[in-house]
Amino acid sequence: MISRISKFALFCFLLVSCNEVKEKPGIAQNDYVSREHLIEAKELAGIFEDKNIKIVDFRSPENYQTGHIYGSINIWRTDVSDNSLPYQGIRADKENIERLFSRLGIENNDLIIIYDDKGSSDAARLWCILDEYNFDSVKILNGGLKSWVGTGEKLTVTPVKYDPTQFILPEKGNEDIWIDKEELISLLGNEDSNIIIVDSRSSEEYSGTLIKKGASKAGRIPNSIHIDWAEAIDLRNSKKFRSIEELQVLYNALEMNLKDTVVVYCHTGYRSSLTTFVLQELMGFENVRNYDGSWVEWSFFDELPYEKDSLIL
Repeated sequence: MISRISKFALFCFLLVSCNEVKEKPGIAQNDYVSREHLIEAKELAGIFEDKNIKIVDFRSPENYQTGHIYGSINIWRTDVSDNSLPYQGIRADKENIERLFSRLGIENNDLIIIYDDKGSSDAARLWCILDEYNFDSVKILNGGLKSWVGTGEKLTVTPVKYDPTQFILPEKGNEDIWIDKEELISLLGNEDSNIIIVDSRSSEEYSGTLIKKGASKAGRIPNSIHIDWAEAIDLRNSKKFRSIEELQVLYNALEMNLKDTVVVYCHTGYRSSLTTFVLQELMGFENVRNYDGSWVEWSFFDELPYEKDSLIL
């Protein structure tokens, strides 16, 4: 049966089942499960001019032009999206990513380091896309542009251009990092499926009191649990990921098991990519699925079920 845990339901559940022991996410951890795809600014400062490093500034072209890390190339959302659909959010296919990287001069043996200025939600989206193909030579700059400036490093307004290459993604990858609309519908309709659906948007979006541009209606996918993606980031200050202890407090409250199938969504798949990175890479959840189309796709189809909080007190 699909799991839906509201705060009240969770409280009641704990009261009646206090003798039941359930594995807590990361209960024995004293550090992130993996730092393989994370890099600190000081570390980057020591290697950023190496030959086989490509730094990706994942911000709008306008922001890139105001100042970026020396040698970084600019990629924006429209570059990695399927822009032929009537709604936003669906990732570009393998061939389009390969053409983009080839045009930008990225080599197959390059280490790709991605940063943004939003708390790594945009950077995490590109990590998700590459993780689909098991392209492991990629890291997110912890703290993004702010952490780079904080080390005393300067920015440049000079764009960089590399010679075109023939970039090819691996044939086999981690396709299970994504879940599409049809598979999610199937799981929602299967009484034997045991999934946890995490809505990583703001509380206003989750409740249905706010509708963002691109969505066809306000609300949420049925049975969703709400955890704002930004809770995992020190968004007001360093813009770095929270410590493992802080992440455990945040996610342990949901009573999720490390082996649970967790489906994450947001508005267009960017904030949910950040939550996917946190759960999979930093905390060690084994079955995390990022719903690619997220709310803009789900809300587009009138026949799909949805929920929202009543405005009547």
